[in-house]
Amino acid sequence: IKAVHRLDMDTSGLLVLARTEEAYAELQRQFASRETSKRYEALLDGTPPSSDGTIRLPLIADIMDRPRQRVDPECGKPAVTRYHVAATRPDGTTLIYLYPHTGRTHQLRVHCAHPAGLGCPILGDPLYGRGTPAKRMYLHAAMVEFRHPVTGERMRFESPSGWD
Repeated sequence: IKAVHRLDMDTSGLLVLARTEEAYAELQRQFASRETSKRYEALLDGTPPSSDGTIRLPLIADIMDRPRQRVDPECGKPAVTRYHVAATRPDGTTLIYLYPHTGRTHQLRVHCAHPAGLGCPILGDPLYGRGTPAKRMYLHAAMVEFRHPVTGERMRFESPSGWD
């Protein structure tokens, strides 16, 4: 069994595992060619400036401060995330749905926290957050959709965060 779709250590939610080498190769191909769909749910520490949109901030590893990633318009790899605000909450947090088009390391975390992105880090994010006390990092892989590697049937799996 091999992991096809992995999560950061502090992220909860769905994983995709392949039971055979053939299935692994086909699922890897689907993820690489962006034939899959993913939705993450997050609680943001603050309120973003708009309720819907797309963030395009190229990312590169910060070699002076690993494991951080940083925005770099010249050398960064393309990173694209579509988002939709699901609810603003009285405690100053925001429930948001994130739809990554690319799959860069820490993409969602940087796109939320960076001032040129949403300017609101994920609540409890130990790398990019504001240090607001939280029990965990509130990022959850809530949905993944792909074609079955053998039958070709469209498969959709959901695991809501329960934060709404």
